[in-house]
Amino acid sequence: MREQVIVIGAGIGGLCTALMLAPSRRDIVVLERDGPVETSNPDELFKTWKRIGVGHLRQSHAFLARLRTIMKAEHPALLDQLLELGVRELPFENMLTEKQQARYRPDPEDAELTILTSRRTTLEMAMRRYVETLENVTLRSGFLVRKLITAKAKDGVFDVSGVEGEENGAPVTLTADIVVDTSGKGGFTIEQLMEEGAGIREESESAGILYFTRHYRFLPGKSEPDRNANPPPTGDLGFLKFGVFPGDNGNFSITIAIPEIEMEMRKSILDPEIFHQITLMLPGLRPWTTSEQSESTSKVFGMGDLVSRWRDMVVDGKPAARGYFPLGDTLVRTNPLYGRGCSFAAVAAQALRQTLDETADPASRALAFHERVKAELHPFYIVQRRQDRTAMKRARETLTPGHKQSFKSKMMESFVEDGVKIALRSDTRLLREAMRGFHMLEHPEKWLGKPKNLAGVLYYWARGKRLNAAAYAPKPGPERIEMMKALKLNYEADMERVATERPLAA
Repeated sequence: MREQVIVIGAGIGGLCTALMLAPSRRDIVVLERDGPVETSNPDELFKTWKRIGVGHLRQSHAFLARLRTIMKAEHPALLDQLLELGVRELPFENMLTEKQQARYRPDPEDAELTILTSRRTTLEMAMRRYVETLENVTLRSGFLVRKLITAKAKDGVFDVSGVEGEENGAPVTLTADIVVDTSGKGGFTIEQLMEEGAGIREESESAGILYFTRHYRFLPGKSEPDRNANPPPTGDLGFLKFGVFPGDNGNFSITIAIPEIEMEMRKSILDPEIFHQITLMLPGLRPWTTSEQSESTSKVFGMGDLVSRWRDMVVDGKPAARGYFPLGDTLVRTNPLYGRGCSFAAVAAQALRQTLDETADPASRALAFHERVKAELHPFYIVQRRQDRTAMKRARETLTPGHKQSFKSKMMESFVEDGVKIALRSDTRLLREAMRGFHMLEHPEKWLGKPKNLAGVLYYWARGKRLNAAAYAPKPGPERIEMMKALKLNYEADMERVATERPLAA
């Protein structure tokens, strides 16, 4: 008999799991608490789709190159359907400066660095509709999972054999050989296991930032601003990060990220007028959001509770559970700054299929899946967490009058700003190498560990600002106090509050 698989949740993680496991000829049931997709019109869906289980549905989304590569290899027909719906492909050459483009010679590997970008509702609709056509996959909408069916074995490991829940108001019990938990950051089924005493080790800390997104549509006859004729549509001011996400069918979104410590800005930016005023103060965003170019199509959507979290399902060589595999945000979360959440889920789902195909022993499966996920994802988790800590420290320093950087801090900042960034804006080969790490095609720090690449960065750093002047990006925006004053916000309030708080540990 074929193995029976239950997947909890039909978000990106659950859909990726179905996509990865379907070719293995297992029988897969995907359980989704929210209702079905009721329209195939992307604009109507964006307005009406209620996804209680996906609070970040209308935040900006992109599929990194790793996920697109997996999709192209495993389900090319799905990729075609996404493009037919208006999902955008952004190739590597879009990242090049005008000077780099003039000398650009395509490399065969550059195609691997293409990303997909769209409204999340369009991406998820296409994926769900495609998954529903797979003959060995059943998607049951309106099914609320209440608990896992568990039994603690004599060796202390929990065996998971199914779920209990409600469907159309009636209690339902489903059993399976494998339960895949993709219930997301708000899922409680893995917490059930932890409360019952399963040996799951968890570490978690704040990412120190909140996200605010608003959607726009180009006016008739208008299109994306020329990226060479305008400042970059992404930037980091220390007290504010911003980026444009080209969407499907003439839409785009802008996400502005504010450090948690900037309370005054956080409270104000949910006001659509304040949000829009900020976009007009940022040279990289202004060409996108002027009244002659586009119109807003949504309110400002906020997203908080952003944490870095890693859960180990194997501790000291002993699995916490058999027959149970969490992935996606249920297993690991990082700051969505670089859009790795969807790719994390796809990579873990692919690792799960490899694991299930190589052995039928439940304990061996638990151990092998843990090792694969740790090898693939943990390096990115660690790098992002380190970057978050640095960003939080920088945000606090911005609010500390008279703060003086240490010599070490100045050197590290100069290495990044005057070395790494200048090298990437000057040398296409180095940018290509760095992007392979960014897009999860190899270890995130591998590129800089190669002697040739490090030598290239050091070369540009040693040249100095005068010789590198043409490679510096334009100033991304005003200083904090200047912006706060223009927005009629109290720029001193957070500075006074921070002065009374304990500083962050080094």
